[in-house]
Parts: sequence; C-alpha cells; structure tokens
Amino acid sequence: MQNNLKAAVLAALLLAPAAAFAQDAESNFSWNAGVASDYVFRGISQSNRDIAFQAGVDYAFGDSGFYAGAWGSNVDFQDTTGPKGEVDLYVGYNTDITDNVNFDVMLTRYTYHGSDAGYGNIDYNELITKVGLKDVGTLTVGYTNDYSNSGENVTYVNLGNSWDLGGEYTLNAGFGRTFSDFGDYNDWNVGVSKSFKGIEFGLNYYDTNLEGPRAADAVVLSMTIGG
Repeated sequence: MQNNLKAAVLAALLLAPAAAFAQDAESNFSWNAGVASDYVFRGISQSNRDIAFQAGVDYAFGDSGFYAGAWGSNVDFQDTTGPKGEVDLYVGYNTDITDNVNFDVMLTRYTYHGSDAGYGNIDYNELITKVGLKDVGTLTVGYTNDYSNSGENVTYVNLGNSWDLGGEYTLNAGFGRTFSDFGDYNDWNVGVSKSFKGIEFGLNYYDTNLEGPRAADAVVLSMTIGG
C-alpha cells in the first residue's frame, strides 16, 4: 500500500501541469483525468490493490437535463487471463425537482477489454437512480438483471453525503449494501478532498464486511484534473 501511495503522488506531480489547459469557459463538454493508488468499487478493489489511471468525458445536451459520457480505468481481477481495462458508457437525465431536491437517472453499460480468448463476455448494463436532498444526503439505487453477463440480479443501495469544511476542503462519507443472488454484503467509505488550483486531491478509506484478497480495507490517495 505504501508503494501505491508513493506511485500515486509521483503520477500526480507528473500530471499536475496538464491542469493549466483546463478551460474556464462554460461548455457542454467536460473531461476529467486522474490517478489513484487503488480503484475501489462498492467495497471491492478492481485493480488488485494497485495503481489505477482513469479518465472520462461528458456531454450535456444544453439545458435539457440529458447527458452522455464515457469513463475508463485499468483493471486487474487477480486473473491472468481476465480483462485489463474497463470502459463505462452511459446516458442519463438530471434535474432539480425543487431548490432542495435533485433527481438523476442513468443507464450505464460496463464493458471490459483485454481478456484472453475464451475468457468470456462479462459486459452488463445497470440502471442507476439518485435522489439528492440538499444538506441531508443522496440515496443511490442501482439495479441489473444480468450482472457480469451471468443472468443474476443485483441491487445496490447507498446513502452518502458530502460536507463543505471551508478552505476548499470537503468531507464525504457513505454506506452501501449489495443485494444479490450471490449473497448480500455491506460497504462503507469516509474521506476528505481538497481543491487546489483546478486539481482535486482525495484521501479516502474504503471497507466492507466481505473477506478476500480484493475486499477493501484500503486507504486510497487520488488526484483528479478536469475541464
């Protein structure tokens, strides 16, 4: 873990100058790029506790509330024949119902690349709905009826929030539960982020009640730039 943190810091220093190219002008198009000492998704390391390089693009269709985008990362499922990369493609709709309530619904296609022939297709779709209540929290519900192309149902529920601490520091925390045909489990996280000259640095702790070599209990350092 210490080596991962050092690698993430080094990568952040190398990427930091790119933040100077971020556009201040308001645009329908946005992008992000970052590096993290681990890629943790719902309590499970997706990079086998190793460093992850990640990037994404988004496009908002004017003021309609509709948007589309893509996001990718390297992955390692502790399987030498498995995929080496993940690309998520999504479309969604986001709107403020009132001054205090936000609604977001998104359809995501998780795709995996770089696996050996014969490994099999593990791509799948998930419908994700979020309801945010200002100063209270955001409830997220994700559902798929074909997790990893297995034909199995999985539902994910998470309640999280973030708090402005002043000085461009933000505290965030969340608790989630996965309900699946494979078994149920919990995950949780807490962390702090700091924005500095267009760069967001994050330090987060992830854990789960699962056991296994990729089950979290991980301190993750990340750096993200965007424009």
